[in-house]
Amino acid sequence: MPKMKTKRAAAKRFKPRASGSIKRAHATKRHILTKRTTKNKRQLRGMVSIHESDMASVRRMLPYA
Repeated sequence: MPKMKTKRAAAKRFKPRASGSIKRAHATKRHILTKRTTKNKRQLRGMVSIHESDMASVRRMLPYA
């Protein structure tokens, strides 16, 4: 049986935690940050867990995570 392929785009965006949940970065934190308030940029720091409704599709994209 051939190995299943990991979606490389998903592998760059999501990281599994030891507990089994999957973490992701906040959106809108890459560029054009001059128009954003300091408070908004500060609150977009760090990682958050993906929503339960997205868990199945992310798990399919990362079969070995």
